[in-house]
Amino acid sequence: MNPVILAMPGNERVADALAAVLSFDRGAASVRRFPDGESHVRVESPLEHRHALIVCTLDRPDDKLVALLLLASAARDSGARSIGLVAPYLAYMRQDHRFHPGETISTRHFAEWISRRFDWLVTVDPHLHRIKELSEVYTIPTRVVHAADSIARWVGSEVERPLLVGPDEESNQWVADVAQRAGVPFTVLEKTRRGDRDVEVSVPDVARWRSHTPVLVDDIVSTARTMIETVRHLRQAMTEPPVCVGVHAIFAGAAFDDLRRAGAGTIVSCDTIAHPSNRIELSAAIADGVRALMPTSFREISP
Repeated sequence: MNPVILAMPGNERVADALAAVLSFDRGAASVRRFPDGESHVRVESPLEHRHALIVCTLDRPDDKLVALLLLASAARDSGARSIGLVAPYLAYMRQDHRFHPGETISTRHFAEWISRRFDWLVTVDPHLHRIKELSEVYTIPTRVVHAADSIARWVGSEVERPLLVGPDEESNQWVADVAQRAGVPFTVLEKTRRGDRDVEVSVPDVARWRSHTPVLVDDIVSTARTMIETVRHLRQAMTEPPVCVGVHAIFAGAAFDDLRRAGAGTIVSCDTIAHPSNRIELSAAIADGVRALMPTSFREISP
């Protein structure tokens, strides 16, 4: 039987796009809150003997997690053969180490909760640092979808004479990848972070690129402090307002407006998190990730 796609609230557009690309059935589920704040979920489509996947991007995860786990359980109770999770943005990748006594490594606990309820996971460019592969913390099959090709195509078609700029050493490998795919030059800066909102970025040596449009690329834009600091330096060193591209548009608080006020030109993001800056669609790339895992799921779980 055809697989079924369910969407957590706010994820309907991505679920619809995936259903169209994959030719899967688009199922229905209701998720709401009781007056006391507890979650109530209900699967409204038949799932017995069918493979199911739930689409839920995990920005602001604490508001979503309980209902997501309950929906996975409801799908299992409804007879689904397997249940996958498509989480374009994957949360709790920051605390992957015990930095101070008494802290918990929340990355591992979050991975354990997800691995207990789902049979596989597809996500986009998780913020891996000390953990190099998701398999180090997730015990289910995982697939990482990369946004580099989609970003490169957007830059190549929308920006005249681009110079890609990475905000820190961690971004070097994947900014270089985007630059190579787009066939454009790039440079990477140095960043010192003293706190969530206290970031210092090296002054870029971009004198040779004054005729280019700087394109600042980062994976997660949360407080935007790194981009804001970099934009200020770039405005001093180059004539063109920087184009800012983020994979995951969290934009906490007033971050988006702060970035505009700092002198950014066009601000765009991939559609992993719904935001007005979304310009780069990843449904085709995510669908490829689903295809890569679901046949394995069929063989391992189907009778």
